This record gives sequence, C-alpha cells and structure tokens, in this order.
Amino acid sequence: MLATAVLPRLAYGQQGRDPASQELTEMRISMTFDGRTMTATLYDNPSARDFFSMLPLDLTIEDFSNNEKIAHLPRKLTEEGSGPFGNERPYDLCYFIPWGNLAMFYADYRHPGLIRLGRFDEGYEALHVRGEFPLRVEAIS
Repeated sequence: MLATAVLPRLAYGQQGRDPASQELTEMRISMTFDGRTMTATLYDNPSARDFFSMLPLDLTIEDFSNNEKIAHLPRKLTEEGSGPFGNERPYDLCYFIPWGNLAMFYADYRHPGLIRLGRFDEGYEALHVRGEFPLRVEAIS
C-alpha cells in the first residue's frame, strides 16, 4: 500500500510535486497582438521557467481548431519535471509537446500532450479574435 502512495510521486521528478497541483509564481508575462494585450501568470514548473527565460519573443499567433490559438516557439521547451494535469480550464496557457508550440485555450479542451505553463489573468477576451497576427511576448515581472 505504501509503495502505491510513494511511486506516483517519484514519477514527477526529484521535487516530488504533482504537476496538476503546481502553484502560480511571480513570473508574469504580457502577450500583445492586434492592438490587444493579455497578461498571464506562469506556474512553478521547469517548462514555464524555460519559456520565461526565452523572453522577449516575437511570434505569430493563429487560430487552431475551435477552442484555441497557437504560436510556434523558436525551440522546444524542457519537459523534465513537468507533466500532465487533469483540471483543464479555458484560459490556460499550455505547451504542446509533440509540436513544440504554445497553446492558448479559450474554451473547454482535453489533450494528453500538454504541459500547463500558466493562466491568463487579464485581456484573455482577445483570444476570441479570429485570424493570424504578429505576437509580442514579454516578461512583466
């Protein structure tokens, strides 16, 4: 019984934290496109820290499916110590492992290949604007 309680925690890396229960950090970002600015707070995981270290970035944001926008990063993020989560919600900022892109959800979603990087705080209504636009991503704290 003890082994089943301990083994899943070890699978999440040396820190022993479940990625689904990660805490938000002081790492905040702004994302600007089409004259609109969104802000997000990043989670405490290696993938989010790696993303934050890449800023500022100039990317392209585009529609994908009927519930998200995506933006391709210049390189893949680290996945070590990050992992799946089960409490998906609209306005999550995620990293899609197979393609190495950002995924910004504005409606319900579920996909096993995601790492949650953060949550949008303000301006997330901009995600509903259809089209492809230049995107500027910057650190704000």
